[in-house]
Amino acid sequence: MSFVLPATFVYGQEGQIRVDFYKDPFIANLDQSTNIVIPQSLTAKDLQSAQKKIEDSKYQPLIDSLAAYKAEHHLNDWLYYQLVRRVAQQIAPKEDNYARYTFYKWFMLNRSGYDARLALSHNKVIFYVYNDEEIRDIPYFMVDGKQYVCLNIHDYNNANLNDDPPVPVALPVPKAVKPFSYKVTMMPDFRPDRDVEKDLSFQYAHKTYHFKIKVNADQQKAFINYPGVDFETYFNIPLNKETYGSLIPILKKNVKGMDEKKGVDYLMRFTRYAFLYEDDEQNYGREKRLSPGETLASNYSDCDDRAALFFYLVKEVYNLPMIALLYPTHITMAVGFDKPVGEPIVYNGKIYSVCEPTPQAEDLSIGQLSAKLKSVPFKVVYAYEP
Repeated sequence: MSFVLPATFVYGQEGQIRVDFYKDPFIANLDQSTNIVIPQSLTAKDLQSAQKKIEDSKYQPLIDSLAAYKAEHHLNDWLYYQLVRRVAQQIAPKEDNYARYTFYKWFMLNRSGYDARLALSHNKVIFYVYNDEEIRDIPYFMVDGKQYVCLNIHDYNNANLNDDPPVPVALPVPKAVKPFSYKVTMMPDFRPDRDVEKDLSFQYAHKTYHFKIKVNADQQKAFINYPGVDFETYFNIPLNKETYGSLIPILKKNVKGMDEKKGVDYLMRFTRYAFLYEDDEQNYGREKRLSPGETLASNYSDCDDRAALFFYLVKEVYNLPMIALLYPTHITMAVGFDKPVGEPIVYNGKIYSVCEPTPQAEDLSIGQLSAKLKSVPFKVVYAYEP
């Protein structure tokens, strides 16, 4: 995937980089001494030589600018990495020299304090970073009991690295020890000119409800290569400010005057019927969990996506206890009310009522589980307590 950027960076004695991705542009000065030549087909010695040259350069203003922007905009690691990717693309376009582009990403992450590594195979430059979370769908390797996950496998069409095992390159950076986290707890403001309006509607109690929500195209880009994470991390990815403001206050207004159970039923049916269903294999060719913002922006979604969106909506509107029930081929939600509805789900001594946010063959009410799941064992993969 290549990025369309507003300008091409040209080295002079000192040049300026500008990246327009988040609402506020990232602007930094870059000294000519940081211009490192790297061959397309490189060896470990090439990387080690490049590291020595860039460490002797005047790179610190760039790193300081990145750190200041990260702090000012409260960027979690994943969203900070999206900025790093775009800065690297300005310095060394990936379509011109992928190895050089990857080297700059590695250098910026390392100098930002993260324990990142490079490895080489016959035709690949693999970029890893230390991560101590539960991550799936991407390759990793272990060093001294530490997990390093691959940040760039998508650039190789998710190739099987066992077919051509990459060999780590010794590029020590003593102060680069931080783990990289995939948790996203705050969503930055994205460029407002990338906001688009999307119409949604569904019927509830013989009335059609219409919504005109704002979604941002660049936020969707930021999560294209986001891997599978644990359910707590996944369910708690927030909406951006514009999307939140165009939806949550309207939902709160619509359920005002309803009792709690009816309001949750309204949110359940909104999540179930305001979107078209399609399996990830059909839609993406692989399993891909969408964040709530991605689900709202997408034309299609499946049970994972709707469970996460339903969780987010109930949390924001009512902030009730919830559990996620994972079946072999399905995931659904259950909510803790003062008085349970239907057949109860008991977990850790507390009683929950099933709320199915994904379309089923039956028109399920709160407390009803699809007939095909009644005798199927499940696992509680996330429990939320306000």
